[in-house]
Amino acid sequence: MTEEPCIIDNPYSISYPEILALASEDGKTVELIERFGCMGGAMWVKNHYAKSPLVKSSRIVSNTQRFLLETGDVSLQLEGSYFPAGICGAEVTESEIAVSYLGLGGGGVGACICRATAGGVLRHTCDECGGGKVAGSTIYLPRYTRVIIGLDDTDTPEEGATWTLAHNISKAVQSPTSRYLSHTITQLYPVPYRTKNCVALACEFATTEPEKLIDRFEALVRRYTLSDETGLCAYIGFDPSVIMPYARKVKAGEVTMDDFAAVRSHLDVRIEGRGIIGAAAAIPFYTNYSEALLI
Repeated sequence: MTEEPCIIDNPYSISYPEILALASEDGKTVELIERFGCMGGAMWVKNHYAKSPLVKSSRIVSNTQRFLLETGDVSLQLEGSYFPAGICGAEVTESEIAVSYLGLGGGGVGACICRATAGGVLRHTCDECGGGKVAGSTIYLPRYTRVIIGLDDTDTPEEGATWTLAHNISKAVQSPTSRYLSHTITQLYPVPYRTKNCVALACEFATTEPEKLIDRFEALVRRYTLSDETGLCAYIGFDPSVIMPYARKVKAGEVTMDDFAAVRSHLDVRIEGRGIIGAAAAIPFYTNYSEALLI
C-alpha cells in the first residue's frame, strides 16, 4: 500500500505563534517580543534586524526574540545578503503599538505574511511577497503593560518548591489579556533561616489588566502556599531597574525589613511575610539569568 504524501497548505510561509509589544510610560521605547517556532529563522532575524536604526538591542529569551526599539520611521537601505530585512517603523498610541517591517526576497516573506498572520496581531497591512520582491507589512498590536511578580517562601522543610508553584500559577492565570513571558530563579544570600537553597522567583507578564492579573495570582498563592512567611509583590511598569541596588544587596548578604522599606513604594505588596525581602529582590533580575543565578 502506497502511503499518501503529506499536504502542506502553504509551503512557502509560516506564521509566528505570537507577537507582543510593551511600551515605556512615555511611549518613546517599545519592547517587541516575537515568539517563534523556527530557530533558524529567529537567529537569521537576530543577525540582520539588529542593523535597523530603530533597534537598540536584540536578544533571545527562551522561545522569544526581544527587540528594544525607539519609536519613529526610517528608510532602510536594504542589500541582499548583507542587510536583507529589518524593522522600519514603531508607533505607540494609548491602546495600540504599530510595528513596520521591510525585506527582500525570503526576508520579505518574513517581513510580510509570516508576521501579519501571527497570533496576537489585531490587524495588518501587507504587501505581496515572495521570489525576489521587496515587501513589507505593518502589524497592530495591543499596548501591553509589563508586570513582574516576585514570590518567595511558599515551601517548608518537609514539602513544596516555590519555583514550581510560581510556574504553575503563572500558567494558570494566563489569559488572552495577560500573557506569561518568563520565569526567573534568583539566588539569594543563604540566610540561616532559609528552607534549603534560598532562591526567589520573578514571573513576567504582558497584560492589559495589571490589577486583575495580580489579584488572580495572589488568590492562588494564598490557596497553595505551605508557609506562614510567604512574600508576594509585583512591579507594574516598563523598567524595574530602580530596585536593582536593593536586589544586589539581598544577594550579597543578610538584610532586614528596614532595607525593604526603601523600595516598598515601587511595588504592589500583597503578602508580607519574611519572604517579601527575597520576592522584591527577584524582580529586577527578570530574564537576566546569568547574574540572577550568581552566588
